[in-house]
Amino acid sequence: MYLSRFLSIHALWVTVSSVMQPYPLVWGHYDVCKTQIYTEEGKVWDYMACQPESTDMTKYLKVKLDPPDITCGDPPETFCAMGNPYMCNNECDASTPELAHPPELMFDFEGRHPSTFWQSATWKDYPKPLQVNITLSWSKTIELTDNIVITFESGRPDQMILEKSLDYGRTWQPYQYYATDCLDAFHMDPKSVKDLSQHTVLEIICTEEYSTGYMTNSKIIHFEIKDRFAFFAGPWLRNMASLYGQLDTTKKLRDFFTVTDLRLRLLRPAVGEIFVDELHLARYFYAISDIKVHGRCKCNLHATVCVYDNSKLTCECEHNTTGPDCGKCKKNYQGRPWSPGSYLPIPKGTANTCIPSISSIGTNVCDNELLHCQNGGTCHNNVRCLCPAAYTGILCEKLRCEEAGGCGSDSGQGPSLRGPRAPLLLLLPVSLAALLATAGPLVI
Repeated sequence: MYLSRFLSIHALWVTVSSVMQPYPLVWGHYDVCKTQIYTEEGKVWDYMACQPESTDMTKYLKVKLDPPDITCGDPPETFCAMGNPYMCNNECDASTPELAHPPELMFDFEGRHPSTFWQSATWKDYPKPLQVNITLSWSKTIELTDNIVITFESGRPDQMILEKSLDYGRTWQPYQYYATDCLDAFHMDPKSVKDLSQHTVLEIICTEEYSTGYMTNSKIIHFEIKDRFAFFAGPWLRNMASLYGQLDTTKKLRDFFTVTDLRLRLLRPAVGEIFVDELHLARYFYAISDIKVHGRCKCNLHATVCVYDNSKLTCECEHNTTGPDCGKCKKNYQGRPWSPGSYLPIPKGTANTCIPSISSIGTNVCDNELLHCQNGGTCHNNVRCLCPAAYTGILCEKLRCEEAGGCGSDSGQGPSLRGPRAPLLLLLPVSLAALLATAGPLVI
């Protein structure tokens, strides 16, 4: 009886847990780049595809506004309350911290009362358009892993474009259009992501779903990343092998979720009716309390760590790769063309490790992972071993006294604690063979 009751409770808990956590918290098992394994040749590295974990990327961005003086408060001005557009005695004053609304408040900790937010100047220059560009820059390529979520405090704009850049802001392309009337604003029929499919997932759409005005429960705008993933991985993102397979083989799909910069183009504030009330222009402005961007550093599946140092994100590259995105092979490891790692086969993927150049397999090569300097020697720049005073040789494998004619008892050199010395001509090919064997298939 007790066993059956326990099993029933366990089954209920599994069901509840699956409902409470519909999406996987961690995608795949790409949190380790390499492990040591034992083979007939001895201990060698087994390399795997790897990537940094997904995190809140707003902690690392820089924000720029255009025009730069669009933030309210300089000079101070009054504006209308959010819930009551005819109560216009609120004040924005950049010189008073309690009344200021600078851009950094778009990314601060939420949950305070009253809420904090960035705010633009009001539409006092109507009918001149009230337009603002908000650019978010990372100076690093990142891969989006969750929905972009923007929370407005002013009512959602009547017209807005979300844009992306893949070349650090040199060129831009639209991600999605938002409008109360897509046909009038952008000459596009309205759609939602639910109208797309695997074949049209890259289509740039205009949606009217997120463009209502002053309703207090309608503050949020989404750019749906997970709904697009679901076309390949299923509604609960359980079939990640299918998604990873598509990302591996379809560069346009992979690039779609990759950015260096995002830009919000706010083109027309929330009006709520057909005509602008010219007698109450303090009703019209933009205010954003929160922007959420979740993603990971793009490291081409060659790193699990992305460090933030001196206001810059950089991958800590593995697999003998280098560069901010691990996008090239290290010096002396260009034995085949660089290639990104592969997600497949799940769960380890394929590392596509850079291998030593043929020209570097010579008399002056060492590597702290495979070709160890012996007897306390240290590898210098993967070029040569720096040996202790008593040792010499390419890998510090010889006693100096042996080259001087012998190591007698009066030479000052006692018995060595080294193991048997492997001839260099055998050691180098075996080590190279071990590296080639674990590098995985070549992907061009």
